[in-house]
Amino acid sequence: MLAVARQGRHALLVATTGAGKTLAGFLPTLTDLIETPVDGLHTLYISPLKALAVDVQRNLLAPIEEMALPIRVETRTGDTPSDRKARQRSRPPHILLTTPESLSLLLSYPDSATMFAGLRSIVIDEVHAFATDKRGDLLSLCLARLQRFAPALRRVALSATVADADGYRAWLAPDGDIDTVALVQGEPGADPEIAILLPHDRIPWSGHSGRYAAAQVMAEIERNRTTIVFCNTRSLAELIFQDLWKTNDRQLPIGVHHGSLDREARRKVEQAMADGRLRALVATASLDLGVDWGDVDCVIQMGAPKGSSRLLQRIGRANHRLDEASRAVLVPGNRFEFLEAQAALDAVEAGELDPDVFRPGALDVLAQHLMACACAAPFAAQQMLDEVRSALPYSALESDTFDRVLHYIAEGGYALKAYDRFKRLRLGADGLWQVTKPGFVAQHRLNAGIIVDATTLDVRFKNGRRLGTVEEYFASTLSPGDTFFFSGLSLEVEKIELNDLVVRATSRPARVPTYGGSRMALSTNLADRVRGFLDDRSQWARFPDDVREWLEYQARRSVLPKPGELLVETFPREGRHYMVAYSFEGWNAHQSLGMLVTRRMEAMGLNPVGFVSNDYALACYGLEPITDPQALFSPDILEHEFVDWVQQSALLKRAFREVAVIGGLVERQHPGKRKTGKQVTFSTDLIYDVLRKYEPGHLLLEAAWQDARARMTDVGRLAVLLETAQGRMRHVTLDRVSPLAVPVLVLIGRERVTQGSADDALLIEAEALASEAMTLDP
Repeated sequence: MLAVARQGRHALLVATTGAGKTLAGFLPTLTDLIETPVDGLHTLYISPLKALAVDVQRNLLAPIEEMALPIRVETRTGDTPSDRKARQRSRPPHILLTTPESLSLLLSYPDSATMFAGLRSIVIDEVHAFATDKRGDLLSLCLARLQRFAPALRRVALSATVADADGYRAWLAPDGDIDTVALVQGEPGADPEIAILLPHDRIPWSGHSGRYAAAQVMAEIERNRTTIVFCNTRSLAELIFQDLWKTNDRQLPIGVHHGSLDREARRKVEQAMADGRLRALVATASLDLGVDWGDVDCVIQMGAPKGSSRLLQRIGRANHRLDEASRAVLVPGNRFEFLEAQAALDAVEAGELDPDVFRPGALDVLAQHLMACACAAPFAAQQMLDEVRSALPYSALESDTFDRVLHYIAEGGYALKAYDRFKRLRLGADGLWQVTKPGFVAQHRLNAGIIVDATTLDVRFKNGRRLGTVEEYFASTLSPGDTFFFSGLSLEVEKIELNDLVVRATSRPARVPTYGGSRMALSTNLADRVRGFLDDRSQWARFPDDVREWLEYQARRSVLPKPGELLVETFPREGRHYMVAYSFEGWNAHQSLGMLVTRRMEAMGLNPVGFVSNDYALACYGLEPITDPQALFSPDILEHEFVDWVQQSALLKRAFREVAVIGGLVERQHPGKRKTGKQVTFSTDLIYDVLRKYEPGHLLLEAAWQDARARMTDVGRLAVLLETAQGRMRHVTLDRVSPLAVPVLVLIGRERVTQGSADDALLIEAEALASEAMTLDP
């Protein structure tokens, strides 16, 4: 890294967790400041998480203090006091640790050009965590602006899990010039030790949590000094914590950590881990990139990991040392998940990471950035367009699209141009775009940001102590006297206020909060490997007896899908007719496809009753037999049913709410007052209805449509699935349920049930289905 820095080149450093990436990223900065001291900002460090910036500051200060270097290091996040923020602009530290959103706000001040004029280096940590999403779009635009202020600025990005190094080099480089970015690869380190935990009896037919193994997981925790138990959702984290506590006969100290818990609660848990006071921590993706604790000697993944890159990231939290193997245990929730877990192990062993998907920059993010630039100083359109195009996500931005974004900020759009509140920019007599009035500058700084949280209510005790938040949808299902698990406690609702859920502790049985948003999608790499397992019988000897028997019975009763083939089975059961498609495109894509296929079944007179899906298959069922499934999977379903469904559902409205907030059309807060989630939703819904009626081609409606298609429905995977269906569908007609169909059919009527009693009913149903499926014809 020092050699590359002395050449003046940008750098992408890819190295395993524990290899010292962060220190390597800062080493050229420390060397430069020792050899050539400066008075002013030298290096920016960008982190995806506020907590990570704080942790890096702590770790960076130690060597600086040990060497008695006169180097000032400070953080700047949403938690930084306002007086310190003001002082940082007039007298910045040598090294400033911040986030993309806080950097964007800094660039909205008139003195930003002066503050960043001497900037020499920018270090982007965990670049894989945001480069391919909207936060990455914002950061790429900020990099373009910084490069104009400081042409000699050197860019550095760090990551442990990058599949497409050239893609990240192009993203990092000014103007996408990949040759200006050196790829620096660290030593590989010790290979991880990964095991799959198997139950004492049989792997379950269905479920995706691994809750059946709570006692075995607790035994594993007892064998280790410190363990992190990763869960794929916040709801599951609360459930697993309760399950572990019930089997925690030795009363070992364990905690829970996820994004909906109060910040102070998370900080206390993190400090307890750092101090070695916890034996285990149940966590979600909130710790995927989190604080590094050297004494964690085992990571347990509840349920399948869904991707090899995510698994590696999580494994890296254990034995945070380059020369020691990270140890991990996977707990598959069902038989398909066992295959997925084995696929993940094989992928990690082969060094295969999940693909990184880069896409064009979002227009709502561009609108926010242009407003930030105008808050700092008036700008010329062509000069700004050239600057924006130097950021890779916007390199192909057309001039007329750029002009549409500018005029959207200036007028709000044709349907809204009569309202002064939407006229934030104007073209001055000097040909420069400028903010129309100072109030819009304050409004921008209060409301800027890319992360749009779901509407939530605070969970608090009567004395005011705050535990965290639950989503408004879940809160709407509660009444005083109801109970739910949260923050490791069983809580009873005392009253529901406008923004608060007032609770008290109880010992009564409780349910678990549900959270919206998409589930983690099964990666295409792991899906392909699972398909390969099904087709390659030579692999079956590696599997437990019950998994091997399951596949053997499927081969005798029906067929197994081949790679690149869509297997569809149809069969009757208990007065209904079922169709199961084994598409392996992930739960999100299957949920969308289920909506579309049942709509088409209705149009064809097949009287659909419903559908259910998991990551591996989609099952639709109705009152009439399906004799021609290919007609249900024709590609025009994306042109007709898909468009109608998205436009008529709440999907597009939710997407519009997000782009309207990011694009500055609707503010989240006024000076001294923050809008409630309901107020924001009401405002965006009202504007949405007006635009749909009077200006359907509005810039933000187009942006919302792109979001709804790409992010919320996995439409790209749907298109691949439909293309496969046309060319390589294999339809098998059966007289009863097949072994492969059991895991998905068990879910019918149970997907939204979260209480423990549902597990017993699910097991009973699974056994009945399995008995029918695993009986060979006489």
